[in-house]
Amino acid sequence: MSLWEGILLGIIQGLTELLPVSSSGHLVIAQSLLPNFHQPGVLFDVMLHLGTLSAVFFFLRRDILDILKALLPPWRRHQPQSLFDHMDDSMIAEKRRLAAYILAATVITGIIGLSFQKQVHALFQSVEITAVGLLVTGALLFFADRIRNANRTGEEMTFMDSVVIGLVQGIAIMPGISRSGSTIAFGIFRGLSGEAAARFSFLRSIPAILGAAILESRHYAGMDGSEMPAYIAGTAAAAVVGFL
Repeated sequence: MSLWEGILLGIIQGLTELLPVSSSGHLVIAQSLLPNFHQPGVLFDVMLHLGTLSAVFFFLRRDILDILKALLPPWRRHQPQSLFDHMDDSMIAEKRRLAAYILAATVITGIIGLSFQKQVHALFQSVEITAVGLLVTGALLFFADRIRNANRTGEEMTFMDSVVIGLVQGIAIMPGISRSGSTIAFGIFRGLSGEAAARFSFLRSIPAILGAAILESRHYAGMDGSEMPAYIAGTAAAAVVGFL
């Protein structure tokens, strides 16, 4: 993979990651259109996701900070006061509950991902499977858009909501099925508002992507060192475009 191919794919990742359109699916299709392109595998895809994850961290920084603060021991919660004085006991309890739901969804997703890891790697070679996945994503978004009584807030989210979203996220490892699109859609199907479903979907994506990065990092040792600049450039391009 050349440097410009890495940058191009990083731009595509940055443009599509924060939209419910399956960035992985678009990457598979783009790679199939590049002449004599050598498929880099899931590792490159994960690195691109790490790039756009930096944008997710930035946009959700207040939520992330509040969750981390809620998990601190009581004697540490008000240090420094200027950062945490907006949180009362009820908000701390709500953020702890949210952290538990994120953990539950992540564990379920991880079990599914690890169980079908080899099959998923093979799917990233198939444009046909990706096309089917994109159709599934489109259908989910179509039906979710027609639901008018989904108005539960994040505070009204239940443990079962997180279980369902975790299961859907696990299934969405298939290229073409948007992770954010499918989890947001099923959140809406369960009565969550679009905003609440989207916020939980992106918060839940943080440990999932970090976990995938750790899992795939074992492939670094077998990488061709000549491709590393393309990997780094692609990741940087994904991060920059994701912020824009």
